[in-house]
Amino acid sequence: MTARLKIALVVFSCLWTALSCAAENYDLHPAATALVDELVVEEGFDRAALTRIFAEAERKDSILEAIARPAEKTKPWYEYRAIFLNDKREKQGVEFYREHRDTLQRAEREFGVPAALIVAVIGVETSYGRNMGSYRVLDALSTLGFDYPPRSEFFTSELKHYLILTRDQGVDPTRMKGSYAGAMGYGQFMPSSYRAYAIDFDGDEIIDIWRNPVDAIGSVANYFKAHGWRSGETVVAQADAAADTPADIFVRSRKDLKPVRTIAQLAAAGVVARQTLNPQALAIAMRFELESGYQFWLGLHNFYVITRYNHSAMYAMSVYQLSQAIAARMAG
Repeated sequence: MTARLKIALVVFSCLWTALSCAAENYDLHPAATALVDELVVEEGFDRAALTRIFAEAERKDSILEAIARPAEKTKPWYEYRAIFLNDKREKQGVEFYREHRDTLQRAEREFGVPAALIVAVIGVETSYGRNMGSYRVLDALSTLGFDYPPRSEFFTSELKHYLILTRDQGVDPTRMKGSYAGAMGYGQFMPSSYRAYAIDFDGDEIIDIWRNPVDAIGSVANYFKAHGWRSGETVVAQADAAADTPADIFVRSRKDLKPVRTIAQLAAAGVVARQTLNPQALAIAMRFELESGYQFWLGLHNFYVITRYNHSAMYAMSVYQLSQAIAARMAG
């Protein structure tokens, strides 16, 4: 190898290293620059401060890999359910309920949302605060906002909300951690939901769902109430389905979660509830895969409200069934 070639290779290696390092943060990324301009003009941010923040934001390939294989799409119901419906999570749910009984009962009285359901949401989301996520929220939202084209607009908007939120709360945006999608705290609120639905439930004039379980409990209840939870109404009903029921009657994607057919219409199509329901009530039909065969359910209005928290029928069913198991243990 000639000396000139060696020098060229060294120069190329240095340039490649520099480019790679530059690509790992976002201070010079065109989309980040555009967001900085927006925040400076619309929200009064300091440009230099934002540039420093984005210089610390890092692209994480593991985040892109995680969002490409969510459990709802890769696991059948019987495997997905086992993650959340098990003895350990039920026992920990009872412990959480007992520890925060007064707060949970106050939330139920004020918002009409069952205490056990609030507990179950926090249990499914973070194992009752034990696992709130290990990714820096800044990295998660920057990676998905700037390097995940299918949902770039959504995550860029969430990043904007996050930067406003952390500024208003006096929190360092480079330090807070959450899920690979940027969800935060006990109830895993996205930044826009944090700003819209998180509340100060203990009266200390600080809204903190990262460290304060009282605020987290009130915030989850407030979220459900704001999305239309109806106290005392049926959530789901087990059903039977005829062999010739059309496949498009059942939920197949997040687009099918909003009820548009009546109980009577679903019965006429072959999906019949095992309990008496208002024939004019709107519902969705669901088919969950078991190790052998399927289980059929009808999800009513309150079930739809649970899916507003996470747009997945399996998620909503896991939350509901965990809440029922916790309630049964509390009553036992």
